[in-house]
Amino acid sequence: MLDAVMILVVVMGVTIFARALPFMIFNSKHKAPDFLLYLGKVLPTAIVGMLIVYCFKNTDLTSTPYGLNELLGLICVVGMQCVFKISILSILSGTILYMYLLQSAVLEKIF
Repeated sequence: MLDAVMILVVVMGVTIFARALPFMIFNSKHKAPDFLLYLGKVLPTAIVGMLIVYCFKNTDLTSTPYGLNELLGLICVVGMQCVFKISILSILSGTILYMYLLQSAVLEKIF
């Protein structure tokens, strides 16, 4: 039991230190380098793009439902994000719709 507590304390300490380190290095006295500021602006969009490509890489467009499950899930996420601008709501609604379409095979029955 004591070993588990010690492991937990060490993991918590390392996590807190890793999150606080950039604020200790780049404070009001030391400005962050321009390339880090550039990466901070560009990387979130690039990562979202990579996730979209990763999610759709194995989509089969040659058999029913011809990728419509994935496409409707994506449209749901984008639509919810445009309307409500709440990321967790958008992601959850798209995931729930996709899983419903996949599990119920509604689109396979239509096509």
